[in-house]
Parts: sequence; C-alpha cells; structure tokens
Amino acid sequence: MEDSIFKFEQLLNENSNYFSTIDPIILEERKPGKWSKKEVLGHLVDSAIHNLVRFTEINYLEKPYRHRPYNQIDLVNLNQYQSKEINELNQLWLSLNKQIIRIMKSVDEKALDYKIILSDESVIDLKFLITDYVEHLEHHINQIRS
Repeated sequence: MEDSIFKFEQLLNENSNYFSTIDPIILEERKPGKWSKKEVLGHLVDSAIHNLVRFTEINYLEKPYRHRPYNQIDLVNLNQYQSKEINELNQLWLSLNKQIIRIMKSVDEKALDYKIILSDESVIDLKFLITDYVEHLEHHINQIRS
C-alpha cells in the first residue's frame, strides 16, 4: 500500500504545476469521439470526487460496501470542463487528490480487506480499489502529457 501512496504523491508532485503550462490550444483540442486534454483532467476531477466518497464511506457504511458507478461522459459534459479555466480546474484536481492521500494514509490495515461489491456483482477489496485508482490516475495523466 505504501508503494501506491508513494506513486500517487509523485504523480501529484510531478504534475500539479504542469497542466497549466500546456498551450490552451493543445489543452482544448478535440479529436472525433475523444475528450480534449482539459476534459480528461475534468474526468480525473470527477473520478476524485467519487473515489473520495468511496474511500470515506467504506469506513462507516454497512459491509460489504456497494460500489456505485457514475456516468463519466455525462459528468464531463455537465461540468463543462472544456470551458473551465485551467488553473481553477488544476487546483480542484489537486485539492481533491490531496484529501484522498490523507485518507489513504490513515486507512487501518484491516480496512484494506473490506469487501466491495461492484455493479456486475463481482467482489474486490479496498486495497484493490486504492491501487486501481492510482493506476487510473497515471493512465490519464499519461494521456494528457502525450
């Protein structure tokens, strides 16, 4: 778990100032059927919001915890990330993820085994959800940086 948290902190430290240095034309460019780099960052904000709730709720709600999916495309569109100022979007992304790191660092070792039921009824645990979140974040940061 410490490796995932360390990697997560590195991703934040390496990228927290980077996004606002990208040329706005490149940030907002869309290819057919794809999000712009700015919208990908907005998707990471939505992901952070939902996972912050998950990482928090699992500690006090009935177990096994039921994972609630969200409509990623609708959220990116409804939140209008394409027209949001990049520094504001970046700050939102950074603040949410700093809070997630605080929660991850305080997770009790036993809680890592808490069971989570996904919408398809498959079962994972909190440790997997945390690791998967960091990998998801890294994947999309790489998309933005490419």
